[in-house]
Amino acid sequence: MDALLVQLMPQQVILSNNCTNNIQTRIHKHRSQTEALLRPFHGASSVVTSSNHGGFYNRPFLESYEETPMLVAVLTYMGYGVLTVFGYLRDFLRHWKIEKCHIAREREEQKDFVPLYQDFENFYTRNLYMRIRDNWNRPICSVPGAKMDLMERVSHDYNWTFEHTGRVVKDVINLGSYNYLGFAENTGVCADAAAEVAMTYGVGLASTRQEIGNLDKHEEMEKLVAEFLGVESAMVFGMGFATNSMNIPALSGKGCLILSDELNHASLVLGARLSCSTVRVFKHNNMQSLEKLLREAIVHGQPRTHRPWKKILIVVEGIYSMEGSIVRLPEIVALKKRYRAYLYLDEAHSIGALGRRGRGVVDYFGLDPGDVDVLMGTFTKSFGAAGGYIAGRKELIDFLRSNSHSAVYATSMSPPVVEQIITSMKCIMGEDGTTIGSDRVRQLEENTVYFRKKLREMGFIIYGNNDSPVVPMMLYMPAKIGAFGREMLKRNIGVVVVGFPATPIIESRARFCISAAHSKDMLDRALSAIGEVGDLLQLKYSRHRQPASSARPFDHLYEDIDG
Repeated sequence: MDALLVQLMPQQVILSNNCTNNIQTRIHKHRSQTEALLRPFHGASSVVTSSNHGGFYNRPFLESYEETPMLVAVLTYMGYGVLTVFGYLRDFLRHWKIEKCHIAREREEQKDFVPLYQDFENFYTRNLYMRIRDNWNRPICSVPGAKMDLMERVSHDYNWTFEHTGRVVKDVINLGSYNYLGFAENTGVCADAAAEVAMTYGVGLASTRQEIGNLDKHEEMEKLVAEFLGVESAMVFGMGFATNSMNIPALSGKGCLILSDELNHASLVLGARLSCSTVRVFKHNNMQSLEKLLREAIVHGQPRTHRPWKKILIVVEGIYSMEGSIVRLPEIVALKKRYRAYLYLDEAHSIGALGRRGRGVVDYFGLDPGDVDVLMGTFTKSFGAAGGYIAGRKELIDFLRSNSHSAVYATSMSPPVVEQIITSMKCIMGEDGTTIGSDRVRQLEENTVYFRKKLREMGFIIYGNNDSPVVPMMLYMPAKIGAFGREMLKRNIGVVVVGFPATPIIESRARFCISAAHSKDMLDRALSAIGEVGDLLQLKYSRHRQPASSARPFDHLYEDIDG
């Protein structure tokens, strides 16, 4: 415990104005230079850029967020307004038994009890979400690889219930799964190794790690994860969501301050709330907002008492899964060092998907893994498995083994899942004696650049970083959320559509996840279908369409990767 406190307890100091202004000046300087260069090419679009000015970045860094056209915003609000009016009308008809009611409600004899179902809170679900519910929870009956098979279903009561027709929709191009490196497969070295381990160890352990559920495979995996990340130690957990929500409360508590990005994942938000720490939110990827909170925290301390905070923990993600943006890690590390705070980095989407060696956002920026105090990630995406990890200094991991609820009470990770992680990680590291892993990392990068470039050339508004395999495409209007998903499925393309409350109310979108398993032909077919549906639904909102180039820089590099 004492070792952990030495590691995590900062010495709160009041910094001089000269020291605090130095880093801010460097950040502002390199931003203003690059923004001035790019402003004539982007007009009114909101573009955030960074480059190597000021010494923060060793490679170009560009993220773009085009402003919502005013007419589109007005029509989107009007669309939600119309839906709301009709929702209240339908509720009126249901109340008088004119329309059949499918919603959950209390029995008549319990009408005087405290309500179990809050009628107003369910308004959005029953009147808006239900209209397009057929776009979610579609049953899959195959491996969710580059292509997948879907079970066809129909609804005769406006999506309240579904019936399976018995027909299977074959070979649907999968643009929705987080299968970044294509390891979600039922053939190849990973599948074979997992099957062999299942025959030896079984599937479940029926115990926790601290009792009799600790296998040699678990310890082998943890040593491999630490080696992969370049840190002293690591520990694994059976569920990615619980890795955040159950470990943050072990690291932070009363008298501590958590500075959280406004777009952090729900698991991070829940963990921060469960910790009983004071939580303050800074604007997404905005270093001025973060530094302002850091300075105020140092100067004013805790509310009322003004005592120094026990520790200040900055919580961010590597890739933000709804925005497609990449964290400004070099700047955050600089601020963290300057203000003696600590950094918790969630690499759920970035580990395996970013960096020359697939080691995540730390590798992407060429930083020292030791600059991040708590490295977190999941195995559910790039590794095609399940679970998550926490990595860092040995004192930190030893503390979590005894104090994390997820470590003490959770059932051990399934042996075949462990072997899937070990085998896929060794492929990425090149320890399997092949170049399969490095080839897939390179292929993912090329697929991402190609797909994003083509969508912009077609006139769609695309959010996020140019190197992010998460590609949000803006739909805006509520009626187009369901329409886009259905029209794409008609063309044998499976996509994920997202709306409020997962996004701001006027920023509904389709979210594409690019994979190394996608061939150039698959991407071209998908792009052709997206362009066709975009014309049908009038989704090409961009006022700054990029001209299509005749040169195809990656054409000679696109090859199918053998499994």
